[in-house]
Amino acid sequence: MLTAAQIRMARGCLRWSVKELAEASGVSSATIRRMEEGEGVPNSLADNLGKLQRTLEAAGLEFIPENGGGAGIRFRDRKDGTRDEH
Repeated sequence: MLTAAQIRMARGCLRWSVKELAEASGVSSATIRRMEEGEGVPNSLADNLGKLQRTLEAAGLEFIPENGGGAGIRFRDRKDGTRDEH
């Protein structure tokens, strides 16, 4: 599940405004703002979280689950053009 911080980080990496993410995902700007204000997994419909995740993944990001170092994001494609671990 996406966290509020991951949504904020993803928008920052893509340099997308809340409005741009709303238009791309079909989730309202007000809902996205509310999701981003919290901590942890936003209290929102799973469908809205899914829409955001699919939109952001389609834009080239992947989400890193909590693994002791904190949940995060990264670009799916590496600078060397590969996608998988080396």
